[in-house]
Amino acid sequence: MNFSLPTPQSPLDIIVIGSGIGGLCAAGLLARYGKRVIVCESHTIPGGAAHSFKRRGFEFDSGPSFYCGLTDVQSLNPIKQVLDALGESLPVVPYDPLGKYHFPEGTVAVYSNTERYLHEVEKITPQGANELQQFTKRLLGLYDAMKGIPTLALRSDWQVILILLQHYLMSLGQMLPYLPLVQSSVGDVMDRTVNDPWVRRLIDLECFLLSGLKAHGTIAPEVAFMLGERSRVGVEYPIGGSATIVNALVRGLERWGGQLRLGCHVEQILLEAGKVVGVKLRNGEILNAPIVISNATIWDTYNHLLRPEDLPTAYRQEALQTLAVKSFMHLHLGIRADGLENLTGHHVVVNDSGVDITTPGNTCMISIPSVWDAALAPEGHHVVHAYTLESYTGWERNDGYAVKKREKAESLYRALERIIPDIRERVVLELIGTPLTHAHYLRRYQGTYGPAIAAGQGMFPSTHTPIQGLYRVGDSTTPGIGVPAVAASGILCANTLVERSQTTDLLDILQKK
Repeated sequence: MNFSLPTPQSPLDIIVIGSGIGGLCAAGLLARYGKRVIVCESHTIPGGAAHSFKRRGFEFDSGPSFYCGLTDVQSLNPIKQVLDALGESLPVVPYDPLGKYHFPEGTVAVYSNTERYLHEVEKITPQGANELQQFTKRLLGLYDAMKGIPTLALRSDWQVILILLQHYLMSLGQMLPYLPLVQSSVGDVMDRTVNDPWVRRLIDLECFLLSGLKAHGTIAPEVAFMLGERSRVGVEYPIGGSATIVNALVRGLERWGGQLRLGCHVEQILLEAGKVVGVKLRNGEILNAPIVISNATIWDTYNHLLRPEDLPTAYRQEALQTLAVKSFMHLHLGIRADGLENLTGHHVVVNDSGVDITTPGNTCMISIPSVWDAALAPEGHHVVHAYTLESYTGWERNDGYAVKKREKAESLYRALERIIPDIRERVVLELIGTPLTHAHYLRRYQGTYGPAIAAGQGMFPSTHTPIQGLYRVGDSTTPGIGVPAVAASGILCANTLVERSQTTDLLDILQKK
């Protein structure tokens, strides 16, 4: 049902801090469930790490640029499930291959179709392709077992057991043979199926792109889901870039009565007798609500939005010691497009085979989305986004900052030259981003994309907190550093805050459409 925006006579039910994908998904679903919700975003642009920005006619994705299953009716992508619930859809361009991996010894086109992908690998290592087939078969079996349980049905409290038993008993039965795999790392599966060193490095690369960790640090269900979705529903790019997804979530939030306030910086989460009562804004305004959801990182939430005494000492210390994925160097370019008619959109370049793929500057991700959506760049031009890991440590805005930026950008230019040899001569606009840029504009602890918790070495911090009425969403609550993971965190949190019957009623409505 719809209702008017909150007023002093209609108090808020829930305040969401931050308009990242996780925050918007939680807020939109809660509004859909009938809650009075407001999202407070410090930036003047919504979207968090997924926001887009414009410079001189070029429109850039600030972060994610690879999407799978945004529109297909079979898709299990949590972001699509939320958009369906909100009554929103996206214009997209499907494409294949989904990208190219460039190693010093050769290039592999990565196709959505598993057989075509294996054929590409076979050109480099026939034995490795056979082993990769066994590895993929094992993980796709787990995906087939998981796909009967939509993320939109799940929640992050004990009542999830009742939902699964009452509505998904058959799917649970199909999961039983795969329970050991659910707890395994991708590396465990790889060790049992793959000996070829090149294919092992390929698997490490795919895991790193997905989670920020190599195979032994990445949980098996994460890669099973990725392999299953890309082979089943394919990959797509949203027309208009990542901003199209963000704008659809905002429209859905507002359609169901929720509100987004931009330039609205939350300074403190307010408590009384250990319970949430609202937030204080930087301008001194107080917003009252019994529930607050933080889409800030775990470090920013506990260091800045709460006072040290608000949390149990041991809990706070343990939470703040959570390891973080490194930050990134970003290179956003506007380039002349003449002579680049056969350019493809996604590339990953490993500069040096003798160096670990997680070493900053060695593995470089490249996106050229104007290949699919020409409107992102002025006529006759392309937008380019290249990025690579970079530690936050040692960066300062001092006299040497500009020189260091340019030095660190060299690995990205070197990678880009594998794709466009004369890239430097084509540049008409250059923006170099550092971990300090990341931390400043995204308001993220050390510019990170989330915790670096290896498989088997701990659980991700929950959406729950020790404070009554305070919850968390985003990439420091769910494994994986991509859009599906943070969208899932928003679903789990939102469903936890409503009755089970509301979730099952929503699922029934969507299944009848």
